[in-house]
Amino acid sequence: MTRTRIYLDWNATAPLRPEARTAMAAAWDCVGNPSSIHEEGRAARRLVEAARVAVATAVEADPAQVVFTSGGTEANVLALSPLFGGAAPLARLITSAIEHPSVLAGGRFAANQISRFGVSARGTVDLDDLRRKLGEGPPALVSVMLANNETGAVQPVAEVAALVHAAGSLLHVDAVQAFGRIKFTIKDLDADLVTVSGHKIGAPKGVGALIGRGGAGMPQALVTGGGQERGRRAGTENVAAIAGFGAAITAAMAAAPTEIVHMLRLRRLLEEGLKASPDVVIFAEDVERLPNTTLFGRRGLRAETAVIGFDLAGIAVSSGAACSSGKVSASHVLAAMGVPGPLAESAVRLSLGPSTGESEILGVLEAWRKLSGVLGKDG
Repeated sequence: MTRTRIYLDWNATAPLRPEARTAMAAAWDCVGNPSSIHEEGRAARRLVEAARVAVATAVEADPAQVVFTSGGTEANVLALSPLFGGAAPLARLITSAIEHPSVLAGGRFAANQISRFGVSARGTVDLDDLRRKLGEGPPALVSVMLANNETGAVQPVAEVAALVHAAGSLLHVDAVQAFGRIKFTIKDLDADLVTVSGHKIGAPKGVGALIGRGGAGMPQALVTGGGQERGRRAGTENVAAIAGFGAAITAAMAAAPTEIVHMLRLRRLLEEGLKASPDVVIFAEDVERLPNTTLFGRRGLRAETAVIGFDLAGIAVSSGAACSSGKVSASHVLAAMGVPGPLAESAVRLSLGPSTGESEILGVLEAWRKLSGVLGKDG
């Protein structure tokens, strides 16, 4: 008999929503190229534009300012450009120390144009350090995520925006983890550019968008060679994925009030159970977090051992560390927060979803009790 697995890695990717699956199946039967002017092409174009409106509506943006991309990483790299419209080039990029690697890499800025500002031990950005960085040179592009993918900590983006705009600079917000999970508008954030992605909310992998506010213009195109997306991203649009994206965000926004309450209740149950074990630390516990995210650790625990143990117990979770070529290095997020190495190296992330059930949380806690007893203090 096949064992039913428990999936608690929604921050990595979410299962496909039924609404997205239905929209994609219909789009696959739409033969036209959305750039063609005949009826088949116009039918494909209608699917793309309906999704554009859905994505824009979710954050109260202008649909004309939504540029579809292959995902969040491409949207981030598109955003991180020194060139915006006809304005003079920006001389520098300032990011927080806890950004996604696609932002930390700097996009199209040279390495010597990039600087970083710090975060507090609680996992939120250091506004005083940002103020100092802004005062050290000419206007910049500043990039700050709305919610951290590891800790779930929600950042004070409106306060960041006030500092950035007072300095004559521009603000890009990576909202990939927050999109469809907490309510925000582009006006609330006061952001010039916002990155969103589909597969965190139940759309297919491989589709995202960069959303502009209009005032600063859009960055210079990253992918060139065609007139698609109003000349801001060349290449024939992935109609089925985009249709799925629109359907997924519409469904997510409609269900969000109920889903948020559900996930918060389960997260409390989960964290109370985890903290029943000695020495467990919930990172960023005392700040606002995404309702579905728990990053915990225990000194002496090895994260990779715990992740494998959970997997063998039929539970999908992730490490708070970045894995590459079979090697695990300490999380740059926890390092920026000043978490000691042995504790940071124990970090395990559990991220819930709308379909997670109480019985699954109880199953995870039972597996954790067994694992923590077996693993002991193996540091």
